[in-house]
Amino acid sequence: MLAAASGAGAAPADLVTIYHDLHAHPELAFKETRSAGILAAEARAAGFTVTTGVGGTGVVAVMVNGPGPVLLIRTDMDALPVPEATGLAYASTIPGQMHACGHDVHMTGWIGLARAMSANRARWSGTLVMIGQPAEEIVGGAKAMLDDGLYTRFPKPTNALAFHDSAALPAGTVAVPDDYILANVDSIDILVKGIGSHGSEPQLGIDPVVIGARIVDTLQTLISREKDPRQPGVITVGTFHAGTKRNIISDEARLGITVRSYDQATRERLLLGIGRVAIAEAQAAGVTGDLLPVVTKNESSDATFNTPGQTPKVRAAIVAALGADRVRTLPPSMAAEDFGQFSKGFPGVESTMFWVGAQPPALYAAAAGDPRKLPGLHSARFAPDAPLAVDTAVKAMTAAALSVLAKP
Repeated sequence: MLAAASGAGAAPADLVTIYHDLHAHPELAFKETRSAGILAAEARAAGFTVTTGVGGTGVVAVMVNGPGPVLLIRTDMDALPVPEATGLAYASTIPGQMHACGHDVHMTGWIGLARAMSANRARWSGTLVMIGQPAEEIVGGAKAMLDDGLYTRFPKPTNALAFHDSAALPAGTVAVPDDYILANVDSIDILVKGIGSHGSEPQLGIDPVVIGARIVDTLQTLISREKDPRQPGVITVGTFHAGTKRNIISDEARLGITVRSYDQATRERLLLGIGRVAIAEAQAAGVTGDLLPVVTKNESSDATFNTPGQTPKVRAAIVAALGADRVRTLPPSMAAEDFGQFSKGFPGVESTMFWVGAQPPALYAAAAGDPRKLPGLHSARFAPDAPLAVDTAVKAMTAAALSVLAKP
């Protein structure tokens, strides 16, 4: 194990420079060629065997260091279509794009970890597979890499690790949740059909806006009256588009919905309920036949679960490395991502993801830790304390990796 840290520090200056560069040059999903090139070059310099172009723009860096477990460590690379509003000197140079979720912190931490594990080869035995994953923000990159032979072209892992920065924790701290850390997410689109007419003659049409509004309202009863209250679940209608002019009843309305859950039975019940509600509300408005709503399921991702065989050991190693005062607790998040796909459906793969605090400590203290007063993930104002967050991430991830690959 690493010796307990005497206090929070700062990442080396060259890592901070890399972070600034990555932040200034964000790339959207499946377009992360520049970022992938930086990861590949750094991994090669650290002694890894590197393959690029896996699953599109993905990077796979392998280091075989004797017998033992096969540990997969993932970073994601993509940014968001968010215009930056931080005012940072190293703000995004790409109009309308920003690393608003901290994947620049993740990549920089990944580079620091690659260097640390290479330098500490005498302390571990096994195989390290470090991957740079594209397209986490559209939950497509993990699947793309797996479909491109991640587990057949390269060593199949027995263990998996990742971290995600947190806007709910101050930089310099971490949290290692038990069991669920992130939720199932499913995206649903509903096309509500109607019959257009003049706004002065509603009796001649069927108004899809009214039907859509009823659907939005009734969907919440799936949460309040049909879901087991002991099981978390969220239905969010994020978009509602209809009409072209105030005095025209349109022919259609379109609803964009996100559904979140942990439990698979809850997930299935909510998804079935959405389709049932959409059809029933349309029928109540007199809609039949070809005019009934069309419900389409789009991208989805499974919950990310911290397995019990590995996670307590990872937490203990991080406590030993950072000190107990820097290891906090956080409840499971209803956000989602696709790291869980690297273990779900692959029996025997132990998996852990943990949070690394990102908020500047002074800003966090001024807000008394209230997340409503802090810029969150995906905010145009999200600006991590990168030197402190990256330093903490490298130390925590190195301790976690060594706990898995430690020599007998």
